[in-house]
Amino acid sequence: MLIMVERDHLTVRSELPLLNKVQQWFEQFCLKYLCQRGWTENQLYRLNLALAEGFTNAVRHAHKTLPLETTIDIELSLWVDRMEIRIWDHGQPFNPDEVVEPELGKPQEGGYGWFLLRRLTDRVVYERSADERNCLLIIEYSRQ
Repeated sequence: MLIMVERDHLTVRSELPLLNKVQQWFEQFCLKYLCQRGWTENQLYRLNLALAEGFTNAVRHAHKTLPLETTIDIELSLWVDRMEIRIWDHGQPFNPDEVVEPELGKPQEGGYGWFLLRRLTDRVVYERSADERNCLLIIEYSRQ
């Protein structure tokens, strides 16, 4: 049976300058819970970068036409075997399977964020929830 060890939640307005607050909150969570469980600095760096990419995508793309007051909810869940980051937005959904992966050396508009997220972490899932929000789920497995 898998056991959840810790969980935290943050709600912020849809504003890019709040990325600093989001990352500081994430780093505090990591210092408090992940470092003593053997998570490597490299894993934490990649998760932090994935969180930043997910948050900025929600602000820039999902909430592009929505008021700044529109909230983004972020949840961190630490399990015995993995870390999960969930980022919920209120924008129109998109199909990640339709995102064309950028080719090296060929200019392309868009698609880089999704490409980066898939390379940074073990698993990325994007789905529409029953409450009409989108959820970006980022998963990294423990290497212990």
